[in-house]
Amino acid sequence: MSQPVDSAVSAVRTYVEQHRAAFLDDLTEWLRIPSVSAQPDHAPDVRRSADWLAAALTATGFPTAEVWPTPGAPAVYAEWPSSDPGAPTVLVYGHHDVQPAAREDGWHSEPFEPVVRDNRMYARGAADDKGQVFFHTLGVRAHLATTGRSAPAVHLKLLIEGEEESGSPHFRSLVEQHADRLAADVVIVSDTGMWSEDTPTVCTGMRGLAECEIRLHGPDQDIHSGSFGGAVPNPATAVARLVAALHDEHARVAIPGFYDGVVELTDRERELFAELPFDEREWLRAAFSHATAGEAGYSTLERVWARPTAEVNGIGGGYQGPGSKTIIPSSAMVKLSFRLVAGQDPDHIEKAVRDWVAGQIPDGVRYEIAFSPATRPCLTPLDHPALKSVARAMGRAFGTPVRFTREGGSGPAADLQDVLGVPVLFLGISVPSDGWHAPDEKVELDLLLKGAEASAHLWDDLAEHWQRVP
Repeated sequence: MSQPVDSAVSAVRTYVEQHRAAFLDDLTEWLRIPSVSAQPDHAPDVRRSADWLAAALTATGFPTAEVWPTPGAPAVYAEWPSSDPGAPTVLVYGHHDVQPAAREDGWHSEPFEPVVRDNRMYARGAADDKGQVFFHTLGVRAHLATTGRSAPAVHLKLLIEGEEESGSPHFRSLVEQHADRLAADVVIVSDTGMWSEDTPTVCTGMRGLAECEIRLHGPDQDIHSGSFGGAVPNPATAVARLVAALHDEHARVAIPGFYDGVVELTDRERELFAELPFDEREWLRAAFSHATAGEAGYSTLERVWARPTAEVNGIGGGYQGPGSKTIIPSSAMVKLSFRLVAGQDPDHIEKAVRDWVAGQIPDGVRYEIAFSPATRPCLTPLDHPALKSVARAMGRAFGTPVRFTREGGSGPAADLQDVLGVPVLFLGISVPSDGWHAPDEKVELDLLLKGAEASAHLWDDLAEHWQRVP
């Protein structure tokens, strides 16, 4: 028999507060490890971070905690079976590697020597993502202590990778290799955030990503524009025309087949987005921009969360130095990225882009197009029972109903959805001011503890309200 909501909330909050100091001491120790996956000199530190986390999870009570090697940086896997064989299985995803950081980048303190100022902890990884991974250790302890259980109400698994900040080059193969052990009914991603401190939210999806680079070649070398201009094709002009043809007059992507399969926003989702306290002028300031733009018929939030896009990430060709150099350049290039939404298949998008480019290139211009590995989009419907559990758990921790968002970016969590065939949900407490990847990254300590509370409530709620998938 579960406790009444008010007493359960009070019991979890009391436990979390009583263990706050020890929890923050342990987190501080972990944050001191400069686990920068992008810098080879820090490879031993990334391994040390993985070892530290595995030991901490063992101390938390996980009967299984292992360091999984990859061709790059190691991941950490942990598992704690429920005493109820029919309980749902939950896999928590996060990462223990961090972005590069140095005092001279503009930090007001050493990035790998955590300090607390004004109830905020400043350190690289405090929010992205060590703090949000680590609150689950306090959360599961609170869950057990306040329910009298000796094991979680769900079969609980963790997969904490070590290469997220380097593009997760080995993550999908790691998931495929260990798919049997990672099998779950749902994935909880704790590498995400909320709208604001005053508006707790749950993310329901992330966009996918496809990227390519196109190189165009005209003359075999730069040639004189007076002697040959107007009589031979110019690759710089060709690349400019290619970019100009990317969108129509309504800012829709003009590549045939690009929108095939797109899952459209429901009326309810549009209503929920519209309820958020969105200040467009403030958003523009954060974007360092002076006007909004995008696909006609959609709001700014709808454009960045729920619509596919095509963007020019870089373009070049010809002379770039001071003054003039009257040439027809021998080559030009453009880098394109495509953010994808639920229903879009990256393989289909790649073929559509290749076919479109082939039809845009003029005679006399040779080209190559190269795609990087793609990331698939993920989306959980608003009526999914596991999503309802996450929303209730967050609501109990924050004492208010939560709202719903999506994430405009992309991440490796979609690989978990794709390989394991299960929904991906998001539980995070970071806020925009936390400064991910920036100097003076921080986490709000009160919100960090709210994350632990939400984690503690979630396992009971999932076990009570969601039947395990046969």
